[in-house]
Amino acid sequence: MTETTASASPAAVRGRDRLPGKALFGLFLAGFIGILTECLPAGLLPEISRTLNTSVAATGQIVTIYAAATAVAAIPLSRLTAKWSRKTVLQVALGIVTVTNALTALSTDYTLTMIIRFVAGLGTALVWTQLAGYAARLSPPSVQGRAIAIALAGTPISLAIGVPVGTWLRTFGGWETAFWVSAALALLNMLWLVAFLPGLPGQAGHERFTLRQVVAMPGLRTILFALTTYMVAHNILYTYVTDFLRSAGMETQAGWVLFAFGVTSVLSVLVVGAHIDRHLRKLIVASTLLFAVSVLVLAVLSGVPVLVYVAAAAWGLAFGSSPSLFIGGAINATGEASDVAQSIVISFFSASIALGGLVGGLLIDGLGTGSLTWSSLVLLVAAAIAVLGGRKHAFPKGA
Repeated sequence: MTETTASASPAAVRGRDRLPGKALFGLFLAGFIGILTECLPAGLLPEISRTLNTSVAATGQIVTIYAAATAVAAIPLSRLTAKWSRKTVLQVALGIVTVTNALTALSTDYTLTMIIRFVAGLGTALVWTQLAGYAARLSPPSVQGRAIAIALAGTPISLAIGVPVGTWLRTFGGWETAFWVSAALALLNMLWLVAFLPGLPGQAGHERFTLRQVVAMPGLRTILFALTTYMVAHNILYTYVTDFLRSAGMETQAGWVLFAFGVTSVLSVLVVGAHIDRHLRKLIVASTLLFAVSVLVLAVLSGVPVLVYVAAAAWGLAFGSSPSLFIGGAINATGEASDVAQSIVISFFSASIALGGLVGGLLIDGLGTGSLTWSSLVLLVAAAIAVLGGRKHAFPKGA
């Protein structure tokens, strides 16, 4: 499956004086579907648990196993497919997502569903390792950051719009409808990419880097540490946000609080997309500090509903395009080894989702719901120190 002749060479594409909008939309949609497939069960757990004849807690593990599969598989699958056409990799990945979403809708057995979700996570691992690098290679150097932001914008928009809409779709024939629609959307995405995504070659053998070489590159370890602490902090709080709001006496307002988070998450895509190519360091510093201040407000002033809304909105603004910032930093720090670096970043990103959910649950059981915000704040302080201190290689001045 090695590509010998790309349908559009990177040099030719880079010569364009504007972003390849149709191709970037296809990449955006792939990311949107990846997050949708991962998080869709969260809004459907009671209904799914009845179909599978299991508890809600046990059914929730179909989200965990998906994230775990993505984390474990991102690096080995990226290296296994390194010589393949980038377009082929993305089409195979979306094909896996299409089939597994359809099979999830059909399954009535818990064990089978867990296996299907694990395979779905493998498909998404391949999707996520392609998006940023593909967008960068398709775009002129002066706007590569903006292209990456567009390609990765599917994450916040899927969380803000896709998951709630998927939950609403259950009213049209049960929870299975949401998965059927997701499968159809993935299939349409494949057709769109056939029509509008230029092909790019994989890596020749002499161009490949070992994991040890890439991890040793200046700045990457700092980026990975900042990413992990930032994302675990987010997932500790986001996974159990309804429990936090219940403890704050705002359980009935959870939907509106999450709406505020979602709206500003989408807004962050516009802000970051407009400035990432010239101000990546300033944006990542602002994102980390704003997130930390938001969590501090939630920890200290959760009894003031209006401030909870303000903090949730600020949190969404900080978090929305954070994947673009961290991946953009990794691409800048690793240069020609960026394909390998992205697979490492995706592994850490996905592992942080699973770890955040696990740690959050342990905190609630051991220390109570109030510990969620303070634990997240400690992690964000560590992330901020790493980001501020990474001015030489990880997040250099002028980047």
